Amino acid sequence: MAGFWDKENTIAGQGFNRWLVPPAALAVHLSIGMAYGFSVFWKPLGNALKGASGEPLAACAAGATTFGDKLAGTARALFATDCNWTQFDLGWMYTLFFVVLGCSAALFGGWLEREGPRKAGAAAAVLWGGGLLISAYGIYVHQLWLLWLGSGVIGGIGLGLGYISPVSTLIKWFPDRRGLATGMAIMGFGGGAMIGSPMATKLMEHFSTATEVGAWQTFVVLGLVYIVFMMAGSLGYRVPANGWKPENWTPPAKQDNAMIASRHVHLNRAHKTPQFWLIWVVLCMNVSACIGILGAASPMLQETFAGALVGQPDVGFSELKNNAEMIAAAAAVGAGFVGLISVFNIFGRIGWASSSDKLGRKRTYFIFFVLGAILYCTATYAAGNKSLGLFVACFCIVSSMYGGGFATIPAYLADMFGTQFVGAIHGRLLTAWATAGILGPVVVNYLHDTRLEAGVPFDEIYAPIYLILAGMLVIGFIANWLIKPVAEQDYMTDAELEKVRAAGHETVKPVGDVQTSAGSHPVMTFLAWSAVLIPIAYGIWSTAQKAWAFFS
Repeated sequence: MAGFWDKENTIAGQGFNRWLVPPAALAVHLSIGMAYGFSVFWKPLGNALKGASGEPLAACAAGATTFGDKLAGTARALFATDCNWTQFDLGWMYTLFFVVLGCSAALFGGWLEREGPRKAGAAAAVLWGGGLLISAYGIYVHQLWLLWLGSGVIGGIGLGLGYISPVSTLIKWFPDRRGLATGMAIMGFGGGAMIGSPMATKLMEHFSTATEVGAWQTFVVLGLVYIVFMMAGSLGYRVPANGWKPENWTPPAKQDNAMIASRHVHLNRAHKTPQFWLIWVVLCMNVSACIGILGAASPMLQETFAGALVGQPDVGFSELKNNAEMIAAAAAVGAGFVGLISVFNIFGRIGWASSSDKLGRKRTYFIFFVLGAILYCTATYAAGNKSLGLFVACFCIVSSMYGGGFATIPAYLADMFGTQFVGAIHGRLLTAWATAGILGPVVVNYLHDTRLEAGVPFDEIYAPIYLILAGMLVIGFIANWLIKPVAEQDYMTDAELEKVRAAGHETVKPVGDVQTSAGSHPVMTFLAWSAVLIPIAYGIWSTAQKAWAFFS
């Protein structure tokens, strides 16, 4: 069995249909994308322990008012079995997801390139699904540290491996459509919560009893389902043989497009180039400017528009939050808003990434930064003038560019550094995501809380925050403008490339032009795409039902 997982045994034979690879990548990304949907567990897990009367026990951090007190409460919650967890306690698991994702992707990217996507995808399946099973046991015995370890650390490593496992492979299969290829896979990461969140909610409803919230059983089911689904996707990975190219496609000449490399930069050299760090800043600023505000989307809408969301335009948020019926209705509208921008986030990944094949990666990011800055300024105007439609439109487009930025960046790296190490280089670049995952929310939440404490009216809190985020996009614009083609001396020589390929078990006979348009397994292709499109359709339908509350 050891040989089965080796990279040389995943090299595709003559006539392999390259369109079998994207659904395999989607199967992995749709599974790990549930990381975005973990907020559905916060309320049930916060009420997991109940007293004799059936009422939830007090939180471990009950009475905490300062940040230090909250940290002390979390420290107690790690091992206590006689008190409930707070969202602050559980939220660290969410933070661990993306910090560990970025670190593990950077650490294991080189290993992935040597061993191939099948082995990396299988490892991701075991780590992500196994982490959920460890968390299930942690919920069962009420040990918060097991949730942090299981889902946050072990699952986070699985997230990193699963996220980057198909990137290099897809780019090599689709050199003519790099943006489309990566967009199809990374769309799955954005859509995973769209499927997993309603599924988890229904499972908890099914397993819940008078004394159980049904959370640990839900984690077990999700863990097992994701292991199977991700393993099936990993088994579907194939890598093209050296020399393969799509039928009737000619690689673009370097002199025709200097921004698309015709050679390759070694992994150990890429991070020493200015291009790597400029693209790092590009990704970091694009994500930082969006992730914090999108994470606060529902309360932001309610605080800015308050009674206008429920047909009472003269009611401010201070009055609204004291009316249980009105705040519940406003919260439903807020949930619809979140669902709506989630849809734009998902389809922005494939829409913007595929458009970048025609526009070019650098020009696409110029659009993100210029249009994004304009939209944040427009949102400031819309908030001040209570123009709900314009406000929503701004953030729908911003959300699409947030997702599009993630999906376009692997193709940008392939253009700059070639395809030989693009998966590993992408892994190292994801440290920008880990940084932005801290920077963006900290800026937004800190400014929100300090302005609120200063007595600023709720509907005026976010205006200067939007302008600061627009300033981040200006920094990204400058970094993108400074990106030039990689210097000649940074590329590997032909001899160095052959040595790398030999070490990576790629010394196989080139197969030339493989006929991929018709494919040799039309039934298999249909089944593979059905296996991922049916869950996506379910997720879209579930999200649309929530979004309808916004329009109604």
